[in-house]
This record gives sequence, structure tokens and C-alpha cells, in this order.
Amino acid sequence: MSHVLLIVEPIGQRAARTAAEGREVYARMTRFGESLQARGKLLAAQSLASQANAARVQTRGGQTQVVDGPFAEAKEMIGGFFLLNCANRAEALEIARECPAAEWATVEVRSLGPCYD
Repeated sequence: MSHVLLIVEPIGQRAARTAAEGREVYARMTRFGESLQARGKLLAAQSLASQANAARVQTRGGQTQVVDGPFAEAKEMIGGFFLLNCANRAEALEIARECPAAEWATVEVRSLGPCYD
């Protein structure tokens, strides 16, 4: 069963770190991903860039709107993800507990499935 760990971090947290602190955090997350890969649990993982250059697209009533970031109303952003192959939700939660990002962000655990469930 596939699960995704979404790393939900506060806006501005990255900018508050020194370059050395940022590299250390990234190295910890990379090692975590490598450990998941070695255990056969990792399907994919990526770090996402800041939302400063992101865009939101929505279509309502036939009109499409594009809003460029940063997004003033946002308090958090998705900083990255780990896509996992787990036996069940309990295993995904156990892996989330191991994630270094749980120390400075929220690790949201979601199973994959159709949007109509």
C-alpha cells in the first residue's frame, strides 16, 4: 500500500536558518531517504523549492486564474515528500516518527487512493 509523507513546514523557516544549518538539515533528510531506500520502502522523494516562485491555477465558471507566489495567506508550505511502499498505515506512521523533519515541521501521512473515496 502506498503512502506519502508530506513535509509541512512554516513559511520563513528556511530563511531563518544559516546556510550551514540548511545544508545540515538537507543532509539529514537525504540520509533518511537513503535509509528508506535501503529498506526497500522508498518509491520517490523530492524537496520542493520555496513557494516564492510557485503559482496556483484554478478554473471557475470557465475562467482560469493564475496567482503567483508567495501567497500572503499561507502560513505553511509543502517542503517535500517521501512516497513509500508500506504494508499498512501503522508502518507508514512508524516511518513518519523516524523522519528528521518531525523535529521542525509537521509530517503528514496520507494513503494514496481515488479522490471519490
